[in-house]
Amino acid sequence: MTISISDAALYAAALLILFLTPGPVWVALIARGMSGGFHAAWPLALGVVVGDILWPLIAILGVAWIVSVFSDFMLVLRWVACVTFLVMGWLVIKHRNRTIAADSRLTRPGMWAGFLAGLAVILGNPKAILFYMGVLPGFFDLGGLTWSDIAAICFLSMIVPLLGNLFLAVFIDRARRLVRSPNALARTNFAAGVLLIAVGLIIPFT
Repeated sequence: MTISISDAALYAAALLILFLTPGPVWVALIARGMSGGFHAAWPLALGVVVGDILWPLIAILGVAWIVSVFSDFMLVLRWVACVTFLVMGWLVIKHRNRTIAADSRLTRPGMWAGFLAGLAVILGNPKAILFYMGVLPGFFDLGGLTWSDIAAICFLSMIVPLLGNLFLAVFIDRARRLVRSPNALARTNFAAGVLLIAVGLIIPFT
């Protein structure tokens, strides 16, 4: 393995920051956790794992070349992510009084439904796309990686968000009774919407 422990630790720290940034995975995890507790949320976390392995693999195997050929590619993705977060935040605020269980696509019961929801939300997550396609090449020399390096990067890309998502699912399971109050739910949705809009406004300047 050619990557150093310090490089791996720095990358893991960046993954943790990525996890702590509110995004579509949080929304989906909260929706399932609030509707069915930890039992409904953990399959979604496993579905997210597939994308967390797929995106860095794609970046390593070819995205660096795409970015070098199409110089405006990352700029377009950045603004797509910006608009997505702004619209998502506005919609969360607009529908802050709507119960979370109203979105049947996210709260449909069953382990397989939860897994598919997690897979869909990570494959369409602009935050993950931007991170792995744009930032990953800045951490490592993608052209000099060995297969053991690739395995280590994919493992870190999977394990850090997975542990974070499972911890969040446990927390939601404990707190779901409190947020079932209509007033508490409205305040929670408003705060989540503001955070999503803030992320959307920050993206163009990062």
